Amino acid sequence: MIFNAIPWNIDPEIFSIGQLSIRWYGLLFASAFLSGYFVFTRFLTTDRLTSEMLDELLIYIVVGTVLGARLGHCFFYEPEYFLKNPVEILKIWKGGLASHGAAIGILLSLWLYIRKHKLSFLWLIDRIVIIVALGGAFIRIGNLFNSEIYGLPTNLPWGFEFVRDKLYDPITGALLPVVPRHPTQLYEALSYILIFTALFIFYRKRHMKVRDGFIFGVFMILLFSARFFIEYVKNDQVAFEAGMSFNMGQLLSLPFIFAGVVVVIWTKRKPQYFSSKPIPKKPKKGK
Repeated sequence: MIFNAIPWNIDPEIFSIGQLSIRWYGLLFASAFLSGYFVFTRFLTTDRLTSEMLDELLIYIVVGTVLGARLGHCFFYEPEYFLKNPVEILKIWKGGLASHGAAIGILLSLWLYIRKHKLSFLWLIDRIVIIVALGGAFIRIGNLFNSEIYGLPTNLPWGFEFVRDKLYDPITGALLPVVPRHPTQLYEALSYILIFTALFIFYRKRHMKVRDGFIFGVFMILLFSARFFIEYVKNDQVAFEAGMSFNMGQLLSLPFIFAGVVVVIWTKRKPQYFSSKPIPKKPKKGK
């Protein structure tokens, strides 16, 4: 070979018992939620949230993430197919999850949660996005084990040769040659870990000195900017992206980046800070 490369020949299946198959992606997907729950309960929880509320919050986030990611993939990337075959939407085990859809799903599930418990949305989302960044890193490593969401060919020494699974061009359907490719899964995972680390350190040192929503805005800017630029070395996911100046992943990232900028500016223009103390409960009538 003219240049060095890293052969990637990992079996995505850990083991199977009969029809039951345990895969690396599923294990890492579950680890994303478990690690987030641990970090939240260990470092980010406050006296506004009881242990029962935290357990319920985990359920809301899991459901919002899975439903949002699945529906996002179906309607952002392949709407024509899934509108004609709506039953296929339920077959999540076949693959097809979109991170932008997951982001929308998480936001909607948190909105429902705070309405029920009368919490501040921005206060809660500032803490949630920290663990979302960590969870995103686990999920992208799972994508690597599945040999999916791979990058364009490269001659860089850390290029990955995905030798186990056959890769097909999403535009022509032709079998792609086994050549070193950008490990975009790792690019995203590493960027998410850096974002998690930066936001976690900032929260521990400065969260009492900034207005609610600031961490959320910074998260939106950092994470979706990273996603936007990594898309330049990522293979097209679906055929209609061929020839587009910006692919679907980039187009979906722009509104999130813009929203993050708006939130940061809004928090900086407001001099007062929100209190971090528990919200006092109103006394019940007759007492």
